[in-house]
Amino acid sequence: MIQMPYAVLSEARYKPVWDLQEKIMAYNLEQKKLAKNSSEPAQTISTFLLCEHLPVYTLGKSGHLSNLKLNESQLQEKDIDYWHINRGGDITYHGPGQITGYPIFDLEKLKPSASWFIDTLEEAIIDTLLHFNIVSQIIEGLPGVWIKGKTEAEDRKICAIGVKMSRWISIHGFALNVSTDLSYFNHIIPCGIEDKGVTSISQELGREVSIAEVNPILLAAFEKRFGIQFNKTTLDALNQMF
Repeated sequence: MIQMPYAVLSEARYKPVWDLQEKIMAYNLEQKKLAKNSSEPAQTISTFLLCEHLPVYTLGKSGHLSNLKLNESQLQEKDIDYWHINRGGDITYHGPGQITGYPIFDLEKLKPSASWFIDTLEEAIIDTLLHFNIVSQIIEGLPGVWIKGKTEAEDRKICAIGVKMSRWISIHGFALNVSTDLSYFNHIIPCGIEDKGVTSISQELGREVSIAEVNPILLAAFEKRFGIQFNKTTLDALNQMF
């Protein structure tokens, strides 16, 4: 079973965590390059970051800026960061009360399949929600994990997913709403989808749920679905690794 370090980062600005992902990616790509003419496997290190970001909107590489309803001065006034980044997908929000997870995995050591990776991410999220008696699912043609309403107009997203891969190294990941202030989504068209809403674990259960309550369930679901074992580490230790 693959051993993998993970770290929990709270009140994290978006850009330093993005930079860390790129740093880990660069290290792993260099390891693959060094192993290219060797009989030994690449000495890559997969890791997992679980973040609770300070408020930020991120726009994917193929997203549309028109889906952000605030201008620069309004963003500054509300103290919300904004970044146009290199993952797939459109615009989304990260902030307090949300688990933003970054599985930086070498899929060649798991299964070199983008579709398998996304499917397994979704399954781990669905398992996590089911632990809280929340039934969720995938909706064909719509990214992320959803809770179905009685009508299509009542469908609501509880977890956004957007990743990037290079030589089977993944970065970016998912954003699971736990006790997120959902009013932040009013300032964007989430993932470019106008006719559906967003929700959170707390909203679905009608009680406040903490990230500390969800994180161990989420980690266990990822371990089971990906066939890995996590070992907790710190941000300082991660930076020393890479």
